[in-house]
Amino acid sequence: MINEILQDAEERMNKSVEALKTSLAKIRTGRAHPSLLEHITVEYYGAETPLSQVSNISVEDARTLSITLWEKDMVQAVEKAILKSELGLNPATAGTVIRIPMPPLTEERRRDLVRVVRSEGEKAKVAIRNIRRDANSDFKDLEKESEISEDEERRAQDQVQKLTDTAVKKVDEVLAEKEKDLMQV
Repeated sequence: MINEILQDAEERMNKSVEALKTSLAKIRTGRAHPSLLEHITVEYYGAETPLSQVSNISVEDARTLSITLWEKDMVQAVEKAILKSELGLNPATAGTVIRIPMPPLTEERRRDLVRVVRSEGEKAKVAIRNIRRDANSDFKDLEKESEISEDEERRAQDQVQKLTDTAVKKVDEVLAEKEKDLMQV
C-alpha cells in the first residue's frame, strides 16, 4: 500500500516537471525553435488543427523559422493564426513557404520573461508540494485505520519528502536553464 502511494506521488511529481518544461517551451527566447509554434492551431476543413499537422516546421537559421505548408490555400489561415498567437511574430510569405524572423529581445522584455518563467516554476513547485501533502494525508489515514504503524508512516513521509526534494531540484534546474537561455544575447 505504501509503495503504491509513493509510486503514484513520484509519477505525478514527474508529470508536474514535464508540464513545466512544456509551458516553458512556449516562452520564446531570442533563438528560433519549432516548439514556439506548437500550441498554434489553424482551421482546417472546419476543425481546429495543430499547425504541425498541416505543415512542416523547421529552423532555417538561428533566428528564422520556416513553415512549409502542404496546401496552398492554407497560407492566409496560418498567417492569421500566427499573428493572433500573441508571440509578437511577423510572418513573411513566399508561395507555400512562410518564414518567421525572430526579432531580438530587448533587455526589459528578457527580464519580464524571466519573471514569467519564475512564476511558472513556482506554480510547478506548489503542485509538487500539493502532491506531497496528498500522499502524507493518505499515510495518516492508513495509520488511523491501523493498516500501518506510526514508524512506517514516518518512514513513508520521509520517502515522500525525498521525492519532493528531487522534483523541486529538477524544477530549479529547468528554470536555471531557461533563464540562462533568456538572458543570453
